[in-house]
Amino acid sequence: MTRDRDYQSSFKEDFSGRRKSIKKKFIYIVVLVAVSVSVLLWLFSPGRELEARDIPDSTVTSFTPLAIDPVLPPEPPAPVIHKQKATVPAGSSVTVLLGGYFSAQEILDLDKRSKAIFPFTKICAGQPYAIITSDGQFSSFIYEINDTEQLVISRHSDQITLEKQPIVYEVETELVSGVIVSSLFDAVVGIGEDTSLAIMIADIFQWDVDFILDIRSGDTFRVLVEKRFREGQPAGYGHILAAEFINQGQVYRAARFQDGDRSVSYYDENGDNVRKAFLKAPVSFSRISSGFTMRRFHPISKTWKAHPAIDYVAPVGTPIKTVGDGTISRIGFTQYNGNFVEIRHSNGYRSIYLHMKGFARGMKLNKRVSQGQVIGYLGGTGMATGPHLCFRMKKDGEPVNPTRLRAPAAKSINPEHLESFKQTVLPLFALLEQHAAAPEQVARLEKSKLQDMTNSQIAATVADTTQVK
Repeated sequence: MTRDRDYQSSFKEDFSGRRKSIKKKFIYIVVLVAVSVSVLLWLFSPGRELEARDIPDSTVTSFTPLAIDPVLPPEPPAPVIHKQKATVPAGSSVTVLLGGYFSAQEILDLDKRSKAIFPFTKICAGQPYAIITSDGQFSSFIYEINDTEQLVISRHSDQITLEKQPIVYEVETELVSGVIVSSLFDAVVGIGEDTSLAIMIADIFQWDVDFILDIRSGDTFRVLVEKRFREGQPAGYGHILAAEFINQGQVYRAARFQDGDRSVSYYDENGDNVRKAFLKAPVSFSRISSGFTMRRFHPISKTWKAHPAIDYVAPVGTPIKTVGDGTISRIGFTQYNGNFVEIRHSNGYRSIYLHMKGFARGMKLNKRVSQGQVIGYLGGTGMATGPHLCFRMKKDGEPVNPTRLRAPAAKSINPEHLESFKQTVLPLFALLEQHAAAPEQVARLEKSKLQDMTNSQIAATVADTTQVK
């Protein structure tokens, strides 16, 4: 009993002690919580300044972030571009030229597509072309159709394109002058220009000047001409913008202008077209072996006969041009005339071309031809002592002397465009006049600038030019 009582008493004391201990801990916790809540309430009480205070400058330590360059993959190497230039060899074809880059089926498909753009059958021997490769793989084929257009075939991945593109030139406009001693050809070559410039000059003034009969020593010319360049190399001439030719003291001037919807032509200072109904001669730069006469001793028949014609001597194959617009009324071959063409013009005029080597492609009866169009080539067929062209003209069936024919001019500038014409071409004529005072000067001008220049600016430009031709 005593032991049990002691155990119970001991248990009660122990339990009572634990209760006191727990009670104290609880009080501590309550106090701690109360203090914490009070602190929080004080910290976040209204009006309490919570903004961060500035740190005195003396305590600020500057910090520059470390720049780390991003790691980029290396640049891929540039492709190796190779351009092979050549001319189309005789007997060649697209299959020969491109067979190493296209399959037979691809070439067949290209041939079909080309018919609507530029048929492969028109590719001519002697024409320039280029093949461009990138890292040894075909990139493009460029064929020069003429001096203004090119055919371009390109491969991009699995796509093959075929198109005509204009040839892009760098253009400089130059003022060139010369004095004739023996011929226009010699004068042009003598100042370092190509003979094609002589042909361009003659084409402008061919209605007023016969470059076979009329030329005299001392005649002069001045032209404002576009010179073209490709890849820094000369590539021929563009257009003659303005020109002057002084023949036996007579001054002829012409400037290039497009009158509204009409074709581009050349006009004088007054806006009159320099183009006439008939050319002065059907053959350029030849010589006359026999003139117009009603009594001539025929070298073959050995009799005196009328020769109502002009005989032009030139190399076999020289192009023959129709002197005016018209329709072919007769074409063929006879024992005496050889190959010949007769053209019917307006107002009762007819022109006849005899002893031709052959006809130009497409010439046939009733075909319309335009002035200056090539109708055939000089030869010596029929009753002829040698290669020459016998040229005749008739008016209402009666012979007329072509060298004395005064043909009417083509249409002048439309009055609605006359002011625009003057603003465009008068500065060009002023440049020619200024250059006449200093014939040793040659002015190089940019076309875009030239069109906006005043007469005084043009004069200053010529005065500042020092290059000599």
